[in-house]
Amino acid sequence: MSVIDKYLAKIEPTKRAKLEEIRSIAKELVPDAQEVISYGMPTLKHQGKPFLGFNIHKNHIGVYPYGSEEIELYKDKLIKLNLRFSSGAIRIPFTTPVPKDLLKSIIKHRISRISGK
Repeated sequence: MSVIDKYLAKIEPTKRAKLEEIRSIAKELVPDAQEVISYGMPTLKHQGKPFLGFNIHKNHIGVYPYGSEEIELYKDKLIKLNLRFSSGAIRIPFTTPVPKDLLKSIIKHRISRISGK
């Protein structure tokens, strides 16, 4: 059982499902991602660098790509999807489906920056 599994086991099941979905999308793209708890939240790393954090909040899921560049690059799509965001976080309300294609694009971009491509 990974540290993320232990963390998720404490979350209420319907909210945990969204976190597990985000994790699954990321692991599909980066199967060898290292799973850690960083800043008190589940975080995935590639080549020792974080590329995605995710956490539960009172009214939303927080997604953290560990780079403001990704949020700036996909800002228009976030606005189009009616998602709130800051320079380092994306907020997905519990009532909103996880934007899989956008999340995949953000992860791919972050991984390419980590890899220097």
